Amino acid sequence: MLNKTYKYDDIPLFQGIARDELEKMLDCLSARVARYNKGRFILTAGDDIKSVGIILSGVVQIIKEDADGNSVIITEINARGLFGESFACAGVAKSPISVAAAEDAEIMLIDYRRIVASCTSSCPFHTKLIENMLKLVAQKNLLLNQKIDVLSKRTIRGKVMCFLEAAGGGPGPFTIPYNREEMAQYLCADRSALSYELCRMRDEGIIKFSRNTFEIL
Repeated sequence: MLNKTYKYDDIPLFQGIARDELEKMLDCLSARVARYNKGRFILTAGDDIKSVGIILSGVVQIIKEDADGNSVIITEINARGLFGESFACAGVAKSPISVAAAEDAEIMLIDYRRIVASCTSSCPFHTKLIENMLKLVAQKNLLLNQKIDVLSKRTIRGKVMCFLEAAGGGPGPFTIPYNREEMAQYLCADRSALSYELCRMRDEGIIKFSRNTFEIL
């Protein structure tokens, strides 16, 4: 199961677990690796939730669709990130969201029941695994609160500024992970209205941008 060249101990879920225990642990967790091409869905809303996904390479997007079929990007998760863990801890049976590969991705899938329940072998790494899982769930909750803060703004300009301030992290240019369509989905805004507002903000000397690279002035 272990790819000897991959640094599994860099994965937050596995932090604090010795490398010589990882192979035994992954076997205990019934871990498997699957590859997904860009645009392919890893999980579709309504699917049975059976696994927690760990992104070994690539990027995935968490997508929510409304009754009219409109898609909203909830967040984007990079390599070493995790998805499905909140549902595992909450005991949700059917997925309320979809997960799609934003680029070619390699995903490790783990039976979530083997994470949240102690195994019969009383593996020494299991307590650490559950501790890491709870920490990751808490961190993701903070990120979702950040998005709520963005969406709570009444105007597109307010949403844009709140989003860019959170994404920038300091002075100077920075790159966001979304193209214009994806940014509009993330902000729950019409793409044309978003592009118009970005141009106004640029003309007023509030921001500079080129494609997905921005700078707050």
